Amino acid sequence: MASGLKPSTLELLKRFNRAFPQFYEQFVSSEIQLQNLRLAYRLYKTRRAVIELKPEGSKSALHFAYRNQSFLLSDIFGVLAAYGLTIHGISLYGQIKPPMLVFIKLVVSRGTQALSDKTAENVCRAIREALGGRFEVEEMLAVEFNLDAGLEQVETEFYVDPVFHLPALVIEADNQPGLFYKVMYAIWQEDLLVVNANLLVWRGRTRLILYLLGPNESLIPEYLGHKIAEGVRQRLLGR
Repeated sequence: MASGLKPSTLELLKRFNRAFPQFYEQFVSSEIQLQNLRLAYRLYKTRRAVIELKPEGSKSALHFAYRNQSFLLSDIFGVLAAYGLTIHGISLYGQIKPPMLVFIKLVVSRGTQALSDKTAENVCRAIREALGGRFEVEEMLAVEFNLDAGLEQVETEFYVDPVFHLPALVIEADNQPGLFYKVMYAIWQEDLLVVNANLLVWRGRTRLILYLLGPNESLIPEYLGHKIAEGVRQRLLGR
């Protein structure tokens, strides 16, 4: 927990953190906790999704905050794919109690470089338009990708994480264009809510661990989790 804060801010942060999974306060830095609290306050004041894309070293960082919904990641990653962006890192923290907010940071680049101001502005606008149903992500992507083509060498696994106490879905596949969009689209089709994510890219393979809630923001029993894992795998293989 952050030290040096006013007692009122500290109490507000404690109440805010109670909506997250048990691991949040223990494993997430005080700096990120405070940043998410500030983003939540901006959401409360503006009633609009927070979408910002700024340079971070040789890459760019997309910051996003809004009420978590199953289609969000499909829209966001679809826009990034449409603009030909490479994803280098994912940081995602979602609440499991009302108001069910989600805070996302994606490290991206275009041609190994940070995005220009104009491109960053266009990407943010496209994400906002997609969330409002005014930007047809799938239609734009169909020009660049064969969305019916399956991914290569897909493996999935479901388990209940003993530390985080949340259902987890591991997805591993060969790196290829549109990978993240297709994964998130499959998650949306299963009506799953992602509340935490880990990414590892190694030797041409992408490994995602997604911590999930099921339909109606419920916990997923193990027998159903294995069926979901196989269903996602079949979707990703294009079957």
